[in-house]
Amino acid sequence: MIVKPILHEILKRKGMTQKELSLKANIQAPYISRFDSQISHKDEHLFLIAKALDCKIEDLFEVTDGN
Repeated sequence: MIVKPILHEILKRKGMTQKELSLKANIQAPYISRFDSQISHKDEHLFLIAKALDCKIEDLFEVTDGN
């Protein structure tokens, strides 16, 4: 199973900047900018980002079989 963060794709679809998400989720901007390249994420950040984007946590990731 391959789990790939897709936050930047979501932001693009919603027409939202990283800065706007940072303010809305109350998370530092550098964390938002590195989200897609990080291997692990803080649970609290996942909940805050999903809430700010009005989506489910699993929507922040693309999951593929890996075959």
